[in-house]
Amino acid sequence: MAPKQKAPCYVLGVGMTKFIKPRGKVDYTELGFEAGIKAMLDAQVNYDQIDAGIACYCYGDSTCGQRVFYQFGMTTIPIYNVNNNCSTGSTGLHLARTMIAGGMADAVLVVGFEKMFPGSLQSFFNDRANPTGTSAEMMKATRGITNAPGAAQMFGNAGREYMEKYGAKAEDFAEIGRVNHEHSKRNPYSQFQDEYTLEQIMKAPMIHAPLTKLQCCPTSDGGAAAVLVSQAFLDERPHLKDQAILIAGQSLCTDGASLFSRSAIDLMGYEMNKTACRNALTEAGVTVDEVKVVELHDCFSANEMIVIDALGLSEHGKAHEAVRRGDITYGGKRVINPSGGLISKGHPLGASGIAQCAELVWHLRGWANNRLVQGTTAALQHNLGLGGAAVVTVYKRADGKASSSMSSEEIGQKNGLGYNPAVEAKGFTKSQVDRVRSKKARSEWALQDVEQKVEARF
Repeated sequence: MAPKQKAPCYVLGVGMTKFIKPRGKVDYTELGFEAGIKAMLDAQVNYDQIDAGIACYCYGDSTCGQRVFYQFGMTTIPIYNVNNNCSTGSTGLHLARTMIAGGMADAVLVVGFEKMFPGSLQSFFNDRANPTGTSAEMMKATRGITNAPGAAQMFGNAGREYMEKYGAKAEDFAEIGRVNHEHSKRNPYSQFQDEYTLEQIMKAPMIHAPLTKLQCCPTSDGGAAAVLVSQAFLDERPHLKDQAILIAGQSLCTDGASLFSRSAIDLMGYEMNKTACRNALTEAGVTVDEVKVVELHDCFSANEMIVIDALGLSEHGKAHEAVRRGDITYGGKRVINPSGGLISKGHPLGASGIAQCAELVWHLRGWANNRLVQGTTAALQHNLGLGGAAVVTVYKRADGKASSSMSSEEIGQKNGLGYNPAVEAKGFTKSQVDRVRSKKARSEWALQDVEQKVEARF
């Protein structure tokens, strides 16, 4: 059955914090506040115009979303708390779009934030069944268990299977890591901005072959936010149409029965990745060859390899050949993870999907002028959560045009901030905060000293 035509939904504003090492020095209240304020400033809206709020996080108590959103205003709007593993942020975007396309809201603020613990991911509920326990049991039955972090084993095993089936080499996975680290040099929000040679990537400490440390994403603290609006909301603001980015196609999928086929690649959600991409491209009326910029869930280089294949960004079984040809970076067929990806930018779970959205919005506007792919007409986002959920989104400009570079001076004048947020990770002033916080129902008690803490970091 053909997908039903959805009412248009646009990303009008985005904002994010710099992704940082998890050292417990910045609380989630600050991360969510900074990202949300930046997104509303970018969208040129006040919180009183927001119909619903969606908070995206994995690690935190219930109603952390309300604690963050009450800082913007206490306007009694519904606030939803979303947790969908590593695809939490994109799931929040999908929920917001569903609400707007269904006529339930005209403006929704989505804020993702995560305050994480150093080291590999861990479970805090050890007195009940782990949601990915069946996947872990399948890995044990087919590939065995080592002392490496569980996620690295699962994705590393998928990389090993890709090598066995299709002839990829360890160097191909290392090249993915090298490219992502090189891209991150131009992203001011990236946790790491260091460039490495292929040899350095290969000789980094081995985590679970073929994955060395520099091919694995770090844990991170960070926040990201987006304002999504309806056609009617945008029509009332025609001066903002050239910065509005259309969600042309989007699909959230969960696992098919192939998950337990005994394939290490299938165990990492290959089917749901493939299905979500097909659905999103079909809805958008876009072929994969038209996509020139991709933000893809590279929690490990092995996952980027199998997802390149699953999304059709290469011929089946030939993702490693695309990597060897340079087809994933500037000068190649398309640019994958111009932000540096999760490997170098960082991976605060609840914020990652929204940060991917922000990066692609900046590209389609022409604001990412230090890393732009000229002439982009469609951009694709992929976000994966084991357990499982895959979200693929296709973006286009609202005016249907291709992206072209704008100068940072021009952008700073246009947005009223005086700088280009795509290439400078700056903050905001007290008067700018006052501009977007609720005028009718704000509470200084709810805000406490968070604003001062955030502004002090700038």
